[in-house]
Amino acid sequence: MLAGMPRNLIVKVTAGADAPERCAQAFTVAATALSAGAEVSLWLTGESAWFALPGRAEKFELPHSAPLQDLLGAVLAGGRVTLCTQCAQRRSIDQDDVLPGVRIAGAAAFVEEALADGAQALVY
Repeated sequence: MLAGMPRNLIVKVTAGADAPERCAQAFTVAATALSAGAEVSLWLTGESAWFALPGRAEKFELPHSAPLQDLLGAVLAGGRVTLCTQCAQRRSIDQDDVLPGVRIAGAAAFVEEALADGAQALVY
């Protein structure tokens, strides 16, 4: 990797409304990394899987945090958002249910992204 080139950041968020501070932190880090010029891939797993559905991010509230729908929108616009295959299946979510731009993929895709040269993975 060339000096000064942005790294790829993979953010895997496992928390949702069950752990709102951890959830918001993951989305904030992903959106901030995008604004800093990094290539960002946000993985929705566990309870955060629900945010792949229309209207769910709008219902999330955490005082003194940027609106989750704005953070998610930023990542959808400038990065990649992936919903975990198994997490989707456990919640009966399929590709037709998710927001435009959200893909459904499994562990092999996550591992490929996380092990790529210049990548940094964070799990929340």
